[in-house]
Amino acid sequence: MKHQPPIEFGKYYHIYNRGNNGENLFLTAQNYYHFLSLYDKYISSVAETYAWCLMPNHFHLLVRIKDEVDIDFLKSEKEPKTALKKAKPENQFGHLCNAYAKEFNKQNNRHGSLFEHPFKRIEVTNETYLKRLIYYIHSNPVKHDFADSMIDYPWSSYLTIISVKPTKIKRDSVLGWFDSRANFIAFHEEQQDLDLIKYTLLEE
Repeated sequence: MKHQPPIEFGKYYHIYNRGNNGENLFLTAQNYYHFLSLYDKYISSVAETYAWCLMPNHFHLLVRIKDEVDIDFLKSEKEPKTALKKAKPENQFGHLCNAYAKEFNKQNNRHGSLFEHPFKRIEVTNETYLKRLIYYIHSNPVKHDFADSMIDYPWSSYLTIISVKPTKIKRDSVLGWFDSRANFIAFHEEQQDLDLIKYTLLEE
């Protein structure tokens, strides 16, 4: 497996992982809700989220790691007298996967690793790639035949981004990259060239 580079402050990343040996990560609606709850707990303090999709046996995220100055200090419950330490983004993603796997294994009388290790990350460095990546993330359910259209799939950020309901997703930034909500929808309704993204994923 290709070595995974360290996560750096202030940068955008495509973060993804899948079940060990292709196993399903989510079996019930409650599994999806629980993962999202843990995601908010562990990741909101260290990263801004721009797009996400949870598939039965894998997930995709587009995040921007916060600048170090904007990341909160953590208080240790085990050692309350120790000095406060900054949350480390890479550790937080690990905590997310570990916490979810622990509960999933308990519920399903399962043992061993649930996710592949380490989780994969690709730095996103230009807007063209970023826009196609958002499309790629949202189109995953259609690509894998879990939905006829992106709007029919409940476990991605697509519905949130075209909605006006309050959200922690960086909706305004995403719509700004596409210039408007109408353009965002139109871009998603067209067949986009994803060769660069597919090539990058294969390389990982």
